[in-house]
Amino acid sequence: MKLEHHEWALEHLETHLQAAVDLELWTIPFYMSAMYSIKDRNSKAYQLIRTIINQEMLHLQCAANMANAYGYSPKISTPVYEGTYIPHLNFSLDPPESTAPYKPYTAEIGPLDELHINAMCLVEIPEFDTSLKNIALQTKIEEYGSIGAFYQALRIGASLLKKDIRGGVRQVNYFTSFYRNMPDMIVTDSGAKGFDQVSLLIDLITDQGEGQCKVDETIPKVFQNTADDIEPAGDHFTKFNQIKEEGGANGNLLPETFPTKPRGEYTEEDKQLEHILIEQFTQLTALLEGLFRGENPENFFPIMASVGGAIRNCWEHGVTPKFR
Repeated sequence: MKLEHHEWALEHLETHLQAAVDLELWTIPFYMSAMYSIKDRNSKAYQLIRTIINQEMLHLQCAANMANAYGYSPKISTPVYEGTYIPHLNFSLDPPESTAPYKPYTAEIGPLDELHINAMCLVEIPEFDTSLKNIALQTKIEEYGSIGAFYQALRIGASLLKKDIRGGVRQVNYFTSFYRNMPDMIVTDSGAKGFDQVSLLIDLITDQGEGQCKVDETIPKVFQNTADDIEPAGDHFTKFNQIKEEGGANGNLLPETFPTKPRGEYTEEDKQLEHILIEQFTQLTALLEGLFRGENPENFFPIMASVGGAIRNCWEHGVTPKFR
């Protein structure tokens, strides 16, 4: 159901802020699993996906910072990867001609193949009309056809409730050294000035990827990674679509991935590898929630690295990663 602007309440904004956190978190294990399935870590596809994962971590931080600025501490829980379900998005709302090249797709964890690169493109596909006058606020966050449309609605709601912004509340800032041209990635001011900072974070998210239609597909310099991105001007959709096109019509030119075995053939060692990954990712989600509550977990980065190692270890033994 659409909302008139005067009906937009803080509870609606909190729902959308939580959804933003959900969306950003969902992409991270999905993209990581595809990346670590690639045998050659020096391949271009591996390196491109790595840059996107790093930015998804940044986007998760930004979404949490915005939520905390409005007094809402976001929940972090293990995402669901089933069928074609991608949280809070309904691709049937998009023009069929825009999504057809990226179907079929799957939202289940798996290697870098045609179905998974299609899903990645769909997640980041540009919304063809995200001008503010054409974006309706929705009571059901599943009523957005792209992340770009979702974030534009979030921007409207955030603007209407700018009086509720309190700067400096549980802000996290881990990525400054990678973005030398970017002002602070935290919300330090309250009210209208605080909203300017919130709006900048939304611009950062949508210009780097997240389904924003732009006249110029190049990421503005202010939002470009200045440290370790092999194609800093390329947004997420451009990078994923590049991998898809270079992989050929049937994906048979994609980089070689580790072969997998049916679950019924898993050994006890295989099941243990699966268990280790689930355990480590559960630890990571708990640390993230604590981090965004204002805690300072000392073992955050070691656990994050161990999750990546556990995903790779699963693939090397023919085990499809599992997170819950």
